[in-house]
Amino acid sequence: MEFIVNIVSLGIPFSVALLIASLGEMFNQRAGVFNLGCEGLMAVGAFLGLLVPYLVGGGAEVPGIYNYIGIAVAMGGGALLGLLFGVVVVSFRAPQGIAGIGMQMFGVGLAGTLFRHFVGGTQSVIGIPKAPIPFLADIPILGELLFQHNPLVYVAFILVPVAWYVLFKTPWGLRVRAVGTNPRAADSIGIQVNRVRFQALMVGGAMAALAGAYLSLCQVKMFSDDIIAGRGFIAVALVYFGHWHPVKIMGGALLFTLAQSLQLAIQGLGIDFPYEFLVMLPYVLVIIVLSVSRNSQKMGPTALGKPFNREMRT
Repeated sequence: MEFIVNIVSLGIPFSVALLIASLGEMFNQRAGVFNLGCEGLMAVGAFLGLLVPYLVGGGAEVPGIYNYIGIAVAMGGGALLGLLFGVVVVSFRAPQGIAGIGMQMFGVGLAGTLFRHFVGGTQSVIGIPKAPIPFLADIPILGELLFQHNPLVYVAFILVPVAWYVLFKTPWGLRVRAVGTNPRAADSIGIQVNRVRFQALMVGGAMAALAGAYLSLCQVKMFSDDIIAGRGFIAVALVYFGHWHPVKIMGGALLFTLAQSLQLAIQGLGIDFPYEFLVMLPYVLVIIVLSVSRNSQKMGPTALGKPFNREMRT
């Protein structure tokens, strides 16, 4: 039982960055825009999130408000990069896959360059501490699993029903789904397709940056060039894995990170087994599930990856 509790208690906080970034990418793709630049957006968010508390207090403890100011700055930066990406792929109608790779390289390079300029080298911060929920945290087993985490862990899982409600129960969510499914029909009834896509990209950029800020302020509490470590690409895959639905995306994020925490727990037991195979386990699992989900593409937005031009019939 203790072994299982350790795996789950590790897997839940590990899933937060993937979950938030995947939800943001879901809005992008629901609007018809495929953004492979999630990794770069997360890197910029990780740097900006750490920058504010670092400038205020260096490695020393700073008032908690500055950590949240850092998160707000990170989300603002992510939204601006999402807007920039929109100019490239929505206004100029550049190929979304190539533009996404460019955004990934630009974001990672920008974050690393600014980090060296303003910070100079590896520097840890106190970050945001855990916030156990009173009474609930004292429940045996469940308290340790669910109610003794960082505040952003609770926020991430609250975002799942919020994202579901916004996507399926609000006029804006209806417009997002419409422009991702049939933009020409949406345009014919007065929906401004490009405006909605810009909005979705800004939301997705802000959420990707929030995911990066979680890593630098809550999980590792530092910044490095490889802090994202491929999570942006996994987040994109999880959107397909979860069939563009917030609850299913959450399940995919948890499945991936539970496999990740399992390999860490097995390594901790000292079993004589090549650890490289265990490290591969979460990624192999995602590939297998995506391979057997034959109908996933049919369930997705039909206009995904296709630029919209009012002047053309196609």
